[in-house]
Amino acid sequence: MVKTLHTICELRAPRTRCATVLLGLGLCSQMVAQPVAATGLAETHTATSSLALSSDVEGSRVTTAKRAVASAGQLIVIGFMGGNVSGGNLVHREALVARDLQKLYPLDLQAAVFANSDWKKALQTLLLHLDAKGAPSEEEKHGARIILYGHSWGASEAVTMARRLQQLGIPVLLTIQIDSVEKLNENDGSIPPNVREAVNFYQSEGLLHGRSSITATDPKQTTILGNYEMSYREHPIACDGFPWFARAFMKPHIEIENDPAVWDRIVALIRTQMP
Repeated sequence: MVKTLHTICELRAPRTRCATVLLGLGLCSQMVAQPVAATGLAETHTATSSLALSSDVEGSRVTTAKRAVASAGQLIVIGFMGGNVSGGNLVHREALVARDLQKLYPLDLQAAVFANSDWKKALQTLLLHLDAKGAPSEEEKHGARIILYGHSWGASEAVTMARRLQQLGIPVLLTIQIDSVEKLNENDGSIPPNVREAVNFYQSEGLLHGRSSITATDPKQTTILGNYEMSYREHPIACDGFPWFARAFMKPHIEIENDPAVWDRIVALIRTQMP
């Protein structure tokens, strides 16, 4: 099986084909990944299609209830999962960090996490955060304070979402890509000019690895904060709760997803955008 996978992922094979095979074979599938306790997050929760967190969340409860309209200057943080992972799967740092941020800063931000295939729900959620009817005015669009992030296919979807927002005339403060793997018919390497800042974290050690460089479509409008390469050969990261296939064939790809150092930097970047 290993030989077959290497054959599929030879350099002559398109990068998206390799990613589709590997991710499609079960990267962190919600059907097999089991929730595990994380620092400060001892409870386990049932996975749902999205993790929607708003200012009326009680304690640490995961809910898809009514989403409150963001108050003036409030940060809206939207995350996208990699592979075929549901937004509510709390094995994954994307969901855990969003939940932590919401609990710590309930008045300063609203956060939601989605499967990368649920971009329509994500866009609807975002627009409802800006306007109760989901039809923001030009003033509401101009005042939007949005951060988009994701891992793997989710990182590709974050950039694509920024591009959709550009078409609607909505600015984005920051996009964050973690080992970004380009989805079919998407472009995860070129950051649209409605994005003020963008950052890219990647690794290049495994069968499946992320984009090593992102660039700004218009450098006068977008600042690339950096393309940061991470390595786990000498300092492996635990990936408890992940499927055996991911741990066997895509370990560096999920190590970067679980790397506390990467997420500490991401949280620090998000905090700089808080009112």
